[in-house]
Amino acid sequence: MIVAKTLELLEWERLCQQLSTFAATKLGVAAATQLSIPETVTASETLLQQTQEVYDLETQLLTALTFEGIYDVRAALTRSQRQGILSGEELLQVATTLAGSRNLRRIINRFPELASLNQLVADLRTYPELEQEIRHCIDEQGEVADRASDKLMGIRERQRQVRNDVQTILQRILQRKGGALQERLITQRSDRFVVPVKAPQKDAVPGIVHDASTSGATLYIEPKTTVELNNRLRQLTRQEQAEAEAIRQALTEKITEVHEDLEALLQIVTAVDLATARARYSYWLGANHPRFVNRAEETLTLRRLRHPLLVWQQQHEQGPEVVPIDVTIQPQIRVVAITGPNTGGKTVTLKTLGLATLMAKVGLFVPAQEPVELPWFDQVLADIGDEQSLQQSLSTFSGHIRRIQEIIAALSDQSLVLLDEVGAGTDPLEGSALAIALLRYLADQAQLTVATTHFGELKALKYTDARFENASVEFDDATLQPTYRLLWGIPGRSNALIIAQRLGLNEQVIAQAQAQMDGETDDVNQVIAGLETERRQQETKAQAAAKLLQSTEQLHQQVAKKASDLKVREQKLRQQQEKAIQEEIRRAKQAIAQVIRDLQQQPQSAPAAQMATERLEKIANQRLPSRTQPKTPPKKGFQPQVGDRVRIPSIGQKADVIKVTPTQELVVQFGMMKMTVKPTEVESLTGEKVASPRKPDVAPKKDVAPDNTPKNSQPLIRTSANTLDLRGSRVADAEIVIEDAIAKIQGPLWIIHGHGTGKLRKGVQAYLDQHPLVARYEFADQVDGGTGVTIAYCGV
Repeated sequence: MIVAKTLELLEWERLCQQLSTFAATKLGVAAATQLSIPETVTASETLLQQTQEVYDLETQLLTALTFEGIYDVRAALTRSQRQGILSGEELLQVATTLAGSRNLRRIINRFPELASLNQLVADLRTYPELEQEIRHCIDEQGEVADRASDKLMGIRERQRQVRNDVQTILQRILQRKGGALQERLITQRSDRFVVPVKAPQKDAVPGIVHDASTSGATLYIEPKTTVELNNRLRQLTRQEQAEAEAIRQALTEKITEVHEDLEALLQIVTAVDLATARARYSYWLGANHPRFVNRAEETLTLRRLRHPLLVWQQQHEQGPEVVPIDVTIQPQIRVVAITGPNTGGKTVTLKTLGLATLMAKVGLFVPAQEPVELPWFDQVLADIGDEQSLQQSLSTFSGHIRRIQEIIAALSDQSLVLLDEVGAGTDPLEGSALAIALLRYLADQAQLTVATTHFGELKALKYTDARFENASVEFDDATLQPTYRLLWGIPGRSNALIIAQRLGLNEQVIAQAQAQMDGETDDVNQVIAGLETERRQQETKAQAAAKLLQSTEQLHQQVAKKASDLKVREQKLRQQQEKAIQEEIRRAKQAIAQVIRDLQQQPQSAPAAQMATERLEKIANQRLPSRTQPKTPPKKGFQPQVGDRVRIPSIGQKADVIKVTPTQELVVQFGMMKMTVKPTEVESLTGEKVASPRKPDVAPKKDVAPDNTPKNSQPLIRTSANTLDLRGSRVADAEIVIEDAIAKIQGPLWIIHGHGTGKLRKGVQAYLDQHPLVARYEFADQVDGGTGVTIAYCGV
């Protein structure tokens, strides 16, 4: 009873109604409105994991779960169990539910990292063969299709034939007896085709009168010539209905055979829909994943906690802005006493904490700032008897005591107890004593108790028992309005006399009230006021420090961004330079190749070779940067000293040298930032680099190729005089020709042997390997024949 009453006082039903609006199916809506609360921490953690996976799926993986085609077919399954026959529409809903469930499982299976959801749908059986059979027999309108059976198809074919015969006869009557008819149309009465005949001329169309108009001017007559056809049509209709019912009964029996699996399917789909609703509701609330902590060792932390029902009211009902509260309770604290003026937000604090606890238990995220850390309470027990309850009822003192007794009876060492105005409704002295005794009892028996009160004696419990803590709701004395902020460590004041004075109560009455208060109470209020003033000053300083920290972080981000931009720019310039060099190399190669082709096409002569040499020299002068650009002498170096102002090119900042380390590194400062850099990372304001020790001159080595041939030698020129075409020759004959050519040539010799079987190429290269006048050989470039041509370097 007390648990159900607590849910009513916390307005849990309203939260469940809000959650149901995020469900996608009627199954999910029904489950959300009757949300069950898990009894173990393992069950709660599983629900939270499911919520987190759906949250990640839809916010990070950008894939939404779809529940299209899934219906609540529980009533149909129940009727099938009772040997009832399902209608065509119900059968079609079963088929679409099977297909929708299969599609839902397919989406989840695409993401194996969703371990909890994949485990949830692992046992989902969707019976595709049953779905196909239902779709074969039932059309999209929920009617039994002609293709369901040959017998049904034959019956409906005969129906169409008889119906056409009736229509043909009646059309003739309409043409012949048009003057006797009220309208030229064919209609139905009692499933029989009739024509509307004017009452005075009923004898013109002999037949059976089935109906008459309200005025009696029109009679609906079935002509005698169609009576037999209509009778036959009615018989066919009954046969059709019987056959369709037999088909639906057969399908219903097949559904009954897998009834248990279909019930399990609905439960799984409902669980997935609930997880989706929890994730979407949590996303809408801006809530965060809670973590259950060990109350004996870790702090309960709920920063900027908001009441979910008030958030809904603000968003959908134009309610006031929700003021978040901070709840931080150390492990040793067992009782929190919240004090302060009426309408200050004490009761809302109790409800917010109670709802946050229940939300975490059922797998919902909590509308608080990360980290969200709270214990897993086995039950929440509340006595909140104020006007803010759902039924707007006021509790008497006896009602409070009766409810507190129920709380004590249901209490465990893992319970959260919420008490509003504990000890109120009776003599203040006795009520205060009762409240103190009750809170001390709860400190021993419950895991955590949060109570609101106006009794000053409860404020002092903190200073005599380490298990107690004070909190208060803030009140602005200047505006006489509550701020709804929750303050920790400071007891609150009721401010009754201050409020009465500001509201214009008679000064004499206020003065007498002041006189009735003893000096000790006044001193306590002054101490509390002083603590509040000191807290406000500390908050102001903390806000200033936070702003300073924020500005420093912004400066750091700006500097880091500039450094990153410079690196990106440097990389782009390097890539552009490399691209330009590659382009120059390509053009130079093209120009050299053109010179070689021109030389090969001209007759061999000294003037032609001289002309080719001059063209190559011109290309070198145009393409080589060392020949086209004068060398820029390096700027004279300098040695920075303490007090010098330098520039750091990597981040584009100017800085002052404040220290030179023993390792010759520089400590520089710009603004509030200090950093250590190497001398080579700075330059003077005029662009001078730091002087570095001069390295001893070393004679450069000669640049040679792997075969000891200088790389900068003249380019190879192929002519008819240094080219042998041995294709089709035998190896022995080829060796004679090669020997004769080597004796005459100093330089490269092009030997064309082709590809063929490769025997000639191997023989030629084996001969070159042992020849003393051949320094080396290699295959020609692709444009000169590739592996079909070998170049031998002779006489070198």
